[in-house]
Amino acid sequence: MLHNDINIGKLNTYKPCGVFSVFLNDSSGDFTGCTVCNVLLTPWCFPVTGKCFLYCNGLMDHIYVCQNGTSCTSWYKKPTHFSGTLDAFVKITRHEGLRSLWSGLPPTLVMAVPATVIYFTCNDQLRDFLTYKLGFHGSHVPLLAGALARLGAVTVISPLELIRTKMQSRPLSYSELQACIRSAVAQDGLLSLWRGWGPTVLRDVPFSAVYWFNYELLKTRLCEHSHASHTTLSISFTAGAISGTIAATLTLPFDVVKTRRQIQLGEMETLGVSIKKTASTWQIMKEICAELGYRGLFAGFLPRVIKVAPACAVMISTYEFGKTFFQKMNLDSERRAS
Repeated sequence: MLHNDINIGKLNTYKPCGVFSVFLNDSSGDFTGCTVCNVLLTPWCFPVTGKCFLYCNGLMDHIYVCQNGTSCTSWYKKPTHFSGTLDAFVKITRHEGLRSLWSGLPPTLVMAVPATVIYFTCNDQLRDFLTYKLGFHGSHVPLLAGALARLGAVTVISPLELIRTKMQSRPLSYSELQACIRSAVAQDGLLSLWRGWGPTVLRDVPFSAVYWFNYELLKTRLCEHSHASHTTLSISFTAGAISGTIAATLTLPFDVVKTRRQIQLGEMETLGVSIKKTASTWQIMKEICAELGYRGLFAGFLPRVIKVAPACAVMISTYEFGKTFFQKMNLDSERRAS
């Protein structure tokens, strides 16, 4: 983005929580992966003193707390004014160095790497099992394999998600974190570690099923159209972007519900707000429809598509390229050995 006009989307869906989900996009809908610039631009474009906000970087969702301006990290409180993404790039690099553009990467990778490894490994193994062991063929195979793989990944990673949210809500040492987890387990049982699992599953499992179904279908059609004997990088990228857009659109209501749940958890941990009873996913949807109408379920549509579509395209094209590369390398090794 080379202009100074920044569109900020205030998601009224989260109005009761005083939360703003901020996304940077221009009129052409171009996507930028400059997530550090995104966060730094947020407070100066729309100050949220005494509020918390949910920041989505394409891999993970993060709750940032700015209670009376004292809980924010130093980078959030820097008195630098940014007029746009390009301006933010220049000033951040000049004053803090090039490495600061990747600040916050380690905690993101701690969650993203195991989740991705589990997800893709399970997806490939399940698809081979359904095809070669059970003899299933057809478009429902990638749909089923993708859904089951995501279900397994979400279930395994869910306790880590809860721990990460607690650590973001307020500064905790590892000993305090252990005490906090023990207290939660003692009060609500072991299943308390999977709090928020339901909305996450309702968002991610359908997303994965729709994504893989459309991806395999589009990949086959594009290969036939271009008369390609194998999947090229451009075919994977195009099919991934289109599939991600479709899946993101269809599952957006569940993403809205998950975000509201995350914000409620952030309020409980940081502001001392007690929530008497956790509403079900369907109940939250009814509340959103009552407040904002059915359009409220699709709040943040454009930012989500701008974020998800290129992320899915890069993810799947990189994965397909890596698989092809290592398959060729293994075949060459076998030929040399024989």
